Amino acid sequence: LQQLALSRYGAEVAQRVGEWRTMLPPPQGPSELDKLERINRYFNRRIRWVEDRELWQQEDHWASLLETLAMGAGDCEDFAIAKYVSLLLAGVPEARLRLTYVRLQRPERTEPEAHMILAYYAEPAAEPLILDNFDGEIKPASRRPDLTPVYAFNASQLWFRGPNPSS
Repeated sequence: LQQLALSRYGAEVAQRVGEWRTMLPPPQGPSELDKLERINRYFNRRIRWVEDRELWQQEDHWASLLETLAMGAGDCEDFAIAKYVSLLLAGVPEARLRLTYVRLQRPERTEPEAHMILAYYAEPAAEPLILDNFDGEIKPASRRPDLTPVYAFNASQLWFRGPNPSS
């Protein structure tokens, strides 16, 4: 990834990828909660939130981890994707991670807005912990009444809130 960053974006981005690699906990390293904290903190502090229209000059762009590191910026799904990939590389099982599309109700807005977060499930039926770029503290979903889940997915599965839409 560092070589790819060097060839596509130059030495500065390659150095940024190297810093990310240094931060990345090894799979056999600290506890999963420590991995969540470290990776969530890294991206929330290092990546600026910028809308796709400004950053990519298009309505919607889901950036890869490398694109997010290269730009040093991204929107909510770019944060969620970068955290997801990083946690997988740090040894967190895919089954515990879900990219989750939610409706976010901000206090200053009358209508909820589309938003994406990363949810971590210690057990399949457990209450998820929420990794978000707007609220940097990892919290259980019950402490995030501003979020209403719509659907979630990872590389293997798709989950819908409520009844199955195909029925």
